[in-house]
Amino acid sequence: MEAEQGTVAAVSCNDTYAFTKPVRDEIVLIAGVGVAGDVHAGVHVKHRGRVRADAKQPNFRQVHLIQQELFAEVGAKGYAVAAGNLGENVTTSGIDLLALPVGTILRFGSAERAGGAEFAGGSAVGGHEPAAEAGAAAEAGAAAETGAAAEAWGAARASAAAATNSTAAGDGLGDAAGEGLHGARGSLTAVLEVAAAAELDAATAASAVALAAAAGRDRGDDPRPAVVLAGLRNPCAQINVFRDGLLKEVVGRGADGGVVYKAGVMAVVLRGGAVRAGDVVCAELPPGPRAPLQRV
Repeated sequence: MEAEQGTVAAVSCNDTYAFTKPVRDEIVLIAGVGVAGDVHAGVHVKHRGRVRADAKQPNFRQVHLIQQELFAEVGAKGYAVAAGNLGENVTTSGIDLLALPVGTILRFGSAERAGGAEFAGGSAVGGHEPAAEAGAAAEAGAAAETGAAAEAWGAARASAAAATNSTAAGDGLGDAAGEGLHGARGSLTAVLEVAAAAELDAATAASAVALAAAAGRDRGDDPRPAVVLAGLRNPCAQINVFRDGLLKEVVGRGADGGVVYKAGVMAVVLRGGAVRAGDVVCAELPPGPRAPLQRV
């Protein structure tokens, strides 16, 4: 499996709603929930604007990550920004988070600290064949990545409803996508079931399928704390309250005219554990076809 590496520059959390988060010596990830003691932890959406819009939405924004290189970029334009200032939980260095595809697994820490002798250089040694349910989820993920997110998630929702006696509705396309959802390891089951019961927009639906696929292909024998990338942060006007004019520097237009979001990525916790500054960050890319991160 392809891997890319960087390091953790800083970690932050806050138990109250505030735009910034103070830097900590360490944070502790809780599988399927988020950062211990952080106001944005939970299986249902916690960001206040999202709660007001629909409190039943899944929390695919459990962990916020920003690459430290952004601070240098905006600093050159006169905006002083440091770790935690934009509300992120994990500040990274040396890895282009924004270029990673949805469903990427990020693992934190060295093999030595985790006590896993079979891991070297931050990536798993050797390969493995995913379980049947992971393959089914990957097929659903591929469908979502080619523009059929609503259709694929409809199948997952229908299967989830049948499995949990829920009243959630969905267009049945067979059980493959649903098997991918419920084949996901227990760490993500709760938040994915919240997603299955909610009305999702296309981007969130695609993220749900990718999260289920990532959990399904995880062997579960790597002890390092890990998250799965769900999407991009959608910057809000509070950024201008923090630094007047900064919003335009983190939301722009690409060469193709499309909107470019630079204020970090959002993730769901796959495996719990402590994360500290100096930890290695290893990005395990999903199998192709791969889809870029979208707003969640």
